[in-house]
Amino acid sequence: MDIKEKLANLPKKPGCYQMFNQNREIIYVGKAKNLFNRVKSYFTGSHDAKTTKMVSNIADFEYIVTSTETEAFILEMNLIKKHRPKYNILLMDDKKYPYICITDEKYPRIFYTRDLSKKGKYYGPYPDSNAAREVVDLINRIYPLRKCRILPKKECLYYHIGQCLAPCIFDIDPKIYEDMIDEINGFLKGNIKEQKRKLERLMDEASETLNFEKAIEYRQLIEDFEKISEKQKMELNAEDIDVFGYLTEKNKISIQIFHIRSGKTVERNGFLFEVMGDPEEMFVDFLAQFYLVNNNPIPNEIIIPSVDITPLDVSLKNRITIPKIGQKNEFVKLVTENAKEKMKQLVKEEELKYERTLGAVIELGELLDVNTPHVIEAFDNSNVQGTNSVSAMVNYIDGVPVRKNYRKYKVRYQGANDYETMVEVITRRYKRLKQDEKPLPNLIIVDGGAPQVSAALKALDNLELQIPVLGLGKDDKHRTSYLYFNGNEIHINKKSNLFFFLENLQDEVHRYAITFHHLVHSKNALTSKLDGIKGIGEVKKKRILALLKEANQDNLKEKLKESKFTEDQINEIIKVVQ
Repeated sequence: MDIKEKLANLPKKPGCYQMFNQNREIIYVGKAKNLFNRVKSYFTGSHDAKTTKMVSNIADFEYIVTSTETEAFILEMNLIKKHRPKYNILLMDDKKYPYICITDEKYPRIFYTRDLSKKGKYYGPYPDSNAAREVVDLINRIYPLRKCRILPKKECLYYHIGQCLAPCIFDIDPKIYEDMIDEINGFLKGNIKEQKRKLERLMDEASETLNFEKAIEYRQLIEDFEKISEKQKMELNAEDIDVFGYLTEKNKISIQIFHIRSGKTVERNGFLFEVMGDPEEMFVDFLAQFYLVNNNPIPNEIIIPSVDITPLDVSLKNRITIPKIGQKNEFVKLVTENAKEKMKQLVKEEELKYERTLGAVIELGELLDVNTPHVIEAFDNSNVQGTNSVSAMVNYIDGVPVRKNYRKYKVRYQGANDYETMVEVITRRYKRLKQDEKPLPNLIIVDGGAPQVSAALKALDNLELQIPVLGLGKDDKHRTSYLYFNGNEIHINKKSNLFFFLENLQDEVHRYAITFHHLVHSKNALTSKLDGIKGIGEVKKKRILALLKEANQDNLKEKLKESKFTEDQINEIIKVVQ
């Protein structure tokens, strides 16, 4: 059944739908009060650029009917969490905020983290990672909490410098830890006056006993306390609150969040998305994903503008306030105003990023008169006087490097012949893709001019493949200078976004090739030196190289002894390694 027939048979009931691409990958998950109207709307009328692009990638769809819209909402959240569809608003790939965690253990620890999966009490988010780390370091210097993730079999350095009670070897009264944790909780909630007085007293005592180093340390701690507890400009008479505001302009939605902890605004964050459907529904979806999918801690109160929160999970609805008047309403207006300002900033950033990535790729396709090269693979070769020859390939999708797709090649052809090297590597790469029936790139870029392009085209011709090949030529100072395509040199504006993109791409593949070449050269040089040691053959060389990966300078000798090398061999090996 094709898409048109499936659309005609959609039920007019609430439910959840999933969009698939040609590879049967879920690219979008949505919910609807009326599946017939909602799903059909994607395939009729005009849409913004992002929705149009998504629809062009839809090869099929499926749906699940639910009893209520609330059920559809919960199902949508679960499917998004499981499949992470490309076109949904996914926060999982955005910045995760830094928090401080006090673990729920017999002997608790305190540490900085962005991972909220561990069991414990979390404080934050903090304005930046340095602030969070500073707070943790400060607390660990004052309180002798456990520092080791796993209890060791003997005491560590922290015990000897008075920063740990060593529960690994001593049976510590849990009450001692409870008292410390109570104090730390008070400090992290903003009650620092008592701690400051305590430090001032210790500083005075250290000065009186002429222990000036310790007195200076206490003074630094006091300054740290004062820095951390600086009064924020915006305060709200509440313990633990997140305030949301959102704004839509044209086809964009800007969402702003103020995190208020202990009455202080400790973090502000903004997000910008393409509008897909109803903006109010998108905002409510964002709320659910922010807390239920991305696992951000749910505060005591969530203050939001006036929207329909009926579909939300009870755990969120019970925390939400929608103020009409008063201070909280004024705060929502302030956050919304920040959303407006953030939109201007994020739009500019997004436009610049687009111009230097996908925008540059589209411009490149137009310049070369080829289809937009959404997938580009670039190659560079490296050798020293024809030895240790290697090649590297980098992969870009829509103008963005995809490092998991990078490849390195040890070249079988040995000699300072860039032409033969290029033929070999292009052949190996695309023969494999052709055999495995995997997608081919839209454009191949090689480092060099006519000879390198000719070599790549020869290899592709032998494989009966037709992929455009672009060469990037360099000037006398080894800087990107011109493009070579279809037998012609093309010179473009060196201040353009396209030139900026190509120059960065060429630098990236060159960096990747050189890094790999240095690794191979160093390994071969070491192997060559090992050849001069009596009694070391191929098998033992491989064993030595394996040991070097798992051993360090302190235990290398011991490892070599365990592997039955003689004393003379061990001494020679250590000389070579050093």
